[in-house]
Amino acid sequence: MGSDDCLFCRIVRGEIPADIVAEGDSWLAFRDIQPQAPVHVLVIPRRHVEGVGSLGEEDRDLAGELLFAAAQVARSEGIAETGYRAVTNVGERAGQSVFHLHVHVLGGRRMRWPPG
Repeated sequence: MGSDDCLFCRIVRGEIPADIVAEGDSWLAFRDIQPQAPVHVLVIPRRHVEGVGSLGEEDRDLAGELLFAAAQVARSEGIAETGYRAVTNVGERAGQSVFHLHVHVLGGRRMRWPPG
């Protein structure tokens, strides 16, 4: 799937509405439409990257920015002190359903391990 058809690229371009909670120059954070916890926000890069496995040497700063953004979202959503999960799925077998890199920020309840 190219960036023209990518759901998250379309959100970045404003073609599909999203409940945006934070944004930076290179990333966007919005509420998941099928939340798995009271707080479930997705942090995505503005440019199309398929997933963690697609990150190249040139993406080191972007990877750090996404994790920093996840921490910022956790603070703004009030879950930083009580604990939260920052997760990215890589590939279909791991549960990745949208092939655009995204970090799930989940919290607001006790998180079980293993998940599920």
